[in-house]
Amino acid sequence: MKAGRGEENQGYIERVFAELASEMPQGLRYASFRLDDGVSFVHIVSHESEDDTDQLRTLPAFQAFVAGIADRREGKPVTTPLHEVGSYRFLGDLATDHALSR
Repeated sequence: MKAGRGEENQGYIERVFAELASEMPQGLRYASFRLDDGVSFVHIVSHESEDDTDQLRTLPAFQAFVAGIADRREGKPVTTPLHEVGSYRFLGDLATDHALSR
């Protein structure tokens, strides 16, 4: 994120989590972390639906989050596929790959 835009970005993310708590979509796992620099965020998303539906992107709060993100961010986001080697109670028992965006 651009300098001074971290709080604004976090507010959008918090609204996404509020909507997730209200809607409780099945098969979606999502976590977001703010790094110590105050402007970098890491998002971890996992979809566990039979039809591979991206339920996160259908949420109005998420659509609002990404709508103006180009103005808030410094560069382009990086998406990195993750291939789970193992985890303990982090994302549950998943047999699929995960994606890490930062």
